[in-house]
Amino acid sequence: MNDKEARKQKRLETLGSNYPTCIICGEDSWECLEQHHIAGQHYGDDLCNVCRNCHRKLSDSQYDHPKKISAENITLENIGHLLIGLADFFELLVERLKEYGQYLIQSAQDRLHYG
Repeated sequence: MNDKEARKQKRLETLGSNYPTCIICGEDSWECLEQHHIAGQHYGDDLCNVCRNCHRKLSDSQYDHPKKISAENITLENIGHLLIGLADFFELLVERLKEYGQYLIQSAQDRLHYG
């Protein structure tokens, strides 16, 4: 096995799939995919596979989340951060859904006009 194939296998194992995709934009190149802690690293182990661009957007949003209130692992705080992280995820997903919807409508319109 060459070095690139070994890197690929290690990444696929980390991502937990032989066919991973970004759950926001659909990117499917293993080289571009990472795992994102939905609630933030300090608040839970719930992960999702996203591309580096979507990961950057999601992680940047976490800088605006409430700061940690206790050194202890408080369940209510962790759940709160998970819900805020899911809201960030859904905001990006809504943007993508609108883009896809506009694309489909434009494609339908082009078909009507240009046959």
